[in-house]
Amino acid sequence: MTAATRKAELCRMVMPEHTCPWGLKSLDLLKREGFDVDDHHLKSRTETDAFKARHQVETTPQTFIDGQRVGGYDELREYLGKEVKDKDAVTYTPVIALFGMALAMALAASWAAYGTIATVSAAEWFIAFTMCLLALQKLKDVEGFSTMFLNYDLLAQRWVPYAKVYPFAEGLAGVLMISGALMWVSVPVALFIGGIGAVSVFKAVYIDRRELKCACVGGDSNVPLGFISLTENLMMVGMAVWMMFKPIGIGP
Repeated sequence: MTAATRKAELCRMVMPEHTCPWGLKSLDLLKREGFDVDDHHLKSRTETDAFKARHQVETTPQTFIDGQRVGGYDELREYLGKEVKDKDAVTYTPVIALFGMALAMALAASWAAYGTIATVSAAEWFIAFTMCLLALQKLKDVEGFSTMFLNYDLLAQRWVPYAKVYPFAEGLAGVLMISGALMWVSVPVALFIGGIGAVSVFKAVYIDRRELKCACVGGDSNVPLGFISLTENLMMVGMAVWMMFKPIGIGP
């Protein structure tokens, strides 16, 4: 029997105050795979609890195919041969997304200001926007970031409050570099935090050979500490050096 002729029963919570998102994802996946879905709504907490007790399951939604219980959304994906994301696996996705967005913003700003994307300002904005976006990720959970940061940053390990100062300093330097104002503030700040960060990452990863998670995109990330983290810090240092020696009156 082909998938196009197969039937599936989906039991999911659809209440006035709550519609289960995993149930919607399961319904969408089944339909895209060609299943004829009997979409059964659990319309109250009592009905949901009774369903769980009857089938001896702890969560909903639950999918049944050919009379057999498949399970929740992840189990359904596995049953259909789809990739199931490992929530604990290391990933570079957050960093790639952030750098990609910073680049798109920089090119858009360059186009708006000069009518072309091929400008020195676009490169400057890319680094400054990246600094701001990275700072934003850290500022969402300063406590979580600082805890992870203390695993490897040399200055933070000697002066713990620096771990909470860092994201504010990074954001300040980025904003000032975007505006071109107060370079006497942004340049030393970027040199300082970028330089210490680069040395700390290099020591932890390439000398001590430690396997750590990077705090660069916040305390809840699974990004491994390594080349990306080192690049972030070297970009700040490079930007600071460029702003110090940037020729006066240089064009866009």
